[in-house]
Order: sequence, then structure tokens, then C-alpha cells
Amino acid sequence: MDSFATQTRLVIFDCDGVLVDSESIVCRVVAEEMTKLGMPATAEQLDEEFSGRSTQDCLLDIETRYGGPLPQSYFNATESRIRAAFHSELEAVTGIHEVLDKLQATDLKTCVASSGPHAKMQITLNKTGLWDYFAGRIYSADDVGRGKPWPDLFLHSAAQFNVAPEHCLVVEDSIAGVQAAVSAGMPVIGYSQHAPRTRQLEAEGARVINDMQLLLDYF
Repeated sequence: MDSFATQTRLVIFDCDGVLVDSESIVCRVVAEEMTKLGMPATAEQLDEEFSGRSTQDCLLDIETRYGGPLPQSYFNATESRIRAAFHSELEAVTGIHEVLDKLQATDLKTCVASSGPHAKMQITLNKTGLWDYFAGRIYSADDVGRGKPWPDLFLHSAAQFNVAPEHCLVVEDSIAGVQAAVSAGMPVIGYSQHAPRTRQLEAEGARVINDMQLLLDYF
């Protein structure tokens, strides 16, 4: 049996890219709206730069590039387009329902710890049928002073269950998220289907899987 399985008491899931396949949608829309404002960007570039970071941190970066506060039209367009795309395109990460069903049959506790705001998670988790798995156990970077890559959010989540960091298992897909977990003293599984990101996550200290159902090997 893997050592993770014998030590784990709490499994902490990131949301975007781990539970819901939302990051490609958000990065695509934001890149297109940035380009309209004279800041050429691609979805791939934004995924590399922003993945795992809080919404506020990403916004500050965009405003720095723009040279000041963004126009209200940018926020109106990105919000309406992302909501529409979530409604028509958003899906759960393949295999995550099976993993969560298996976890419900164990004594392990679970929660969500995401850089995204609560309002966004309420939309995405409900849309993909995942809300009920975590209702009442969903934490955001907005709940703490510093988001990922700082460890604050993961430590806050563990404290809600009175579980020591070494008895948590974090599931992440971003470099910032893995860095946060390592800083918190928590073992971490990285999820990636792309070789460059896999190597980056491994370099930061994660064990990486490319199929979400392989996570069951650690329980």
C-alpha cells in the first residue's frame, strides 16, 4: 500500500482543472478580451502564467500590462462570455465522479480549496453535478490573506477538520497549487495530461497522474 494511503485523513481538491474542466474556457475568453484592449495574448500563455493563482492576483497582472484600471466593458464582456461558455461547454474532469463516489465509501474527509471565488465555484460545481459532494466544505482564496502559491488556503482548510498537514493529501493541477501544498507540508498529487506541465509539477515535488481515476491508487 502506498504510504499516502496509510497516512491520509483529509483529501483537499483544487477546483478548476481538477474537478471541473474550466481553465481552458476562462483562459480563452480572457485572452480574447485582452487582445481587444491591445494586449495580445493566447489561452496557452494565460494558462501558463495564471493557472492556480487567485483571481485578484491575475487581475493585478492584467492591469499592470494595461497601464491602469481596466474599463468596465472588459469586465462585462468577460463575465457574460464566461458564464455563457460555462452553461454550454463546461464539464466535470473525466473520471472525477467515480473517484468521489469511491471516497464517499471510505472514512476519508474531503474538501475543496480553490483560488477561485465562492460565487464561481457555486456555478461550476452545480453545473457539473459536483456541488453535493462538497457542500459546506468549500474554501476559497478569498477566505485567507494570501492565495496560492502561499500555503495559507491549504492550512486554513486542514484547520477546519483539525487534521495535521502531514495527514492531508492535496490534488492539484497547477504549479502555484503544488508550491502551496509543499509549503504547507502536505503531500500532493499533480494531475496533468501534458508532458511539459507534468515535468514542471514533478520538479515542484508532486507525484503526477495523467488519468484522474489513477488517484484511486492512493486511497
